[in-house]
Amino acid sequence: MKIMANKQRGFSFSGFLMIAFILVFAAIGGMKVLPAYIQDHEINSIFNTIARDPEMQGAKKKDVLESFYKRAMMNNIKVVSTDDIEINQEGGRLSLSASYIVKIPLAGNASLLLEFNPSSSR
Repeated sequence: MKIMANKQRGFSFSGFLMIAFILVFAAIGGMKVLPAYIQDHEINSIFNTIARDPEMQGAKKKDVLESFYKRAMMNNIKVVSTDDIEINQEGGRLSLSASYIVKIPLAGNASLLLEFNPSSSR
């Protein structure tokens, strides 16, 4: 008489809770980080729009910064100010760049620090 051992498959309840905890933690972290990346994309888009604008090619630094300020106010961008922007006009081509850090609190005293370097030259 042969006895075939039945192997159980699947998760135990504690295994299920562990995986659910990890997925929920990853989802919450993603929801906290995503707005920073969306805002970085918007800043990069504004830089590219200004750099490609024919009217801005020969504009003064003050006019370029004013253009950024107006566009940033429309998109509710507050992480980059006009003081953070570097403007270069090499060979008649306008280039804008900035560097900023976003600190995202995760839980308790744990935070995530993200560095962004948007630029119109990419």
